[in-house]
Amino acid sequence: MTTLRSLSLFVAGSSAVWALAACSLPPVEAKPADRADTPQCKAASSAWPAKVAGFEPYPVTTPSDAVRAWGERPESSVIARCGLTPPGPTTETCFEANGVDWVQSDLSDGRRYTTYGREPAIEVLVPKESKADASTLAAFAPAAKKIAQGERRCS
Repeated sequence: MTTLRSLSLFVAGSSAVWALAACSLPPVEAKPADRADTPQCKAASSAWPAKVAGFEPYPVTTPSDAVRAWGERPESSVIARCGLTPPGPTTETCFEANGVDWVQSDLSDGRRYTTYGREPAIEVLVPKESKADASTLAAFAPAAKKIAQGERRCS
């Protein structure tokens, strides 16, 4: 079964956040998605939420702004990244939240939510240990809406 760790988590934070946490826990291991440098991801990353599920950004190992994490520890941090190939037609759970369509994939250690119908796609990884849940996706709506909705919709 796929896990959050096996997805080669891709997360980035600002150097200021990195400096604040450098003395404590290690950063989230991450790398950017293949299309993280697109203008769409630059726009989306400018709208990443300030907090997710009440948590501040958590440092990551990549300098890419297209990747970000929020939490208290690496293993429980919510991770978002922009630049993925969007999913095609799927039998996985597909739903709309705050004007954004998402595909939900259950993992052995959490859930992966991927925007549907937007190119490139945004992925949000929510570990079981996190206090976040599907309602957390509302925080990502402004970033996701920076990428135009294509023809594919959940319904």
